[in-house]
Amino acid sequence: MRAYERLLKYVSVYTTSDPDSATVPSSMRQYDLARILVDELNALGLENVHVDENGVVYGWLSATAGCEQKPALGFIAHLDTAPDCSGENVKPQIIEHYDGGDVLLAGSGETLSPAAFPGLKKLVGMTLITTDGTTLLGADDKAGVAEILSAAELLLTSDRPHGTVKLAFTPDEEIGRGADRFDVAGFGADYAYTVDGGAIGELEYENFNAASAKIIIRGKSIHPGSAKGQMVNAALVAMELHGLLPALETPYYTENYEGFYHLVAMRGETEQAELQYIIRDHDRAKFEARKAVMEKACAEIDRRYGAGTAALTLRDSYYNMKEKIAPCMFLIENAKKAMESVGVTPKIVPIRGGTDGARLSFEGLPCPNLCTGGENFHGRFEYIPVEDMELITKMLATLCWNLAQ
Repeated sequence: MRAYERLLKYVSVYTTSDPDSATVPSSMRQYDLARILVDELNALGLENVHVDENGVVYGWLSATAGCEQKPALGFIAHLDTAPDCSGENVKPQIIEHYDGGDVLLAGSGETLSPAAFPGLKKLVGMTLITTDGTTLLGADDKAGVAEILSAAELLLTSDRPHGTVKLAFTPDEEIGRGADRFDVAGFGADYAYTVDGGAIGELEYENFNAASAKIIIRGKSIHPGSAKGQMVNAALVAMELHGLLPALETPYYTENYEGFYHLVAMRGETEQAELQYIIRDHDRAKFEARKAVMEKACAEIDRRYGAGTAALTLRDSYYNMKEKIAPCMFLIENAKKAMESVGVTPKIVPIRGGTDGARLSFEGLPCPNLCTGGENFHGRFEYIPVEDMELITKMLATLCWNLAQ
């Protein structure tokens, strides 16, 4: 089965993760896809195929004769889709021989336009899979899942030698929990790649250092007719606190290696308000400085309105994998060679986010990130070219073949 055919099958399965749930995985619907993958892996003849109590699917291909001592290479992708946009009742569109113009998204009546998304201009003549404009597509990361499965099938039907290849598919990556209960020792790979990136050719081994910040503002409600000097309106104080942060250091104004503060949610009344942020920076020192800025802003609110007005909870989420990949740069060189061998130009870029691989790298499994070919993730304008999925499938298999030489 070709990778795009697998993708069309997988996107029909509703697997959105739930950041408000404390269960593992966060949504039991992720098991629906996990069970499908277990059946497919077993049908292909992989070994030790199972889904564990945490919703992680595992399986492996044994090395071909004479390659048993070669390093075991892992490929990892995630089952869930982002809660930013609906992932239920996905109705993909297939656009054959794309002509370079606007694509009508039939469900919403909107258009996927090269004027808004210039990357489309490079895809003339190709076959695109898009959304219908009412949901995300789910190529993040069901395209990665599909490409890994198709690469495994390619390895199994080829007579070319390869070492042991380990596969894993995780839940809850989109809410930062994908690696929480990953069994690194049981997985048994010496090195791995997540297949969870964007446009074809992208190769990533640097990601954000990440933290979350939750701030509870405690106010004081007084009748507004006699409130002078006494009322502390928590909703207004929350706005005041936000104004203490650098106005131009938000996602709207930043790119490449520039970090940011992102106000994710805000709610409030007179007596209490709540602000939720994510804090990001590639540079560890700048990351720590950003957290200090948040602490200083809360301290200033306390100075103005009294101790305990702003209660801050800061939690680190993950760190830049670069420091763990630096001793293993052959992984990057191997990936570049595999891309070039199938006609893809490598493009090393920083991840403006995180992957399971960032956490796994700090747990002893060096794990850079490879492209899937998809673009505009987490939204209704997501798309992926069929031809790029085929190239990535061949690239993954080539990585395994090259390692066996």
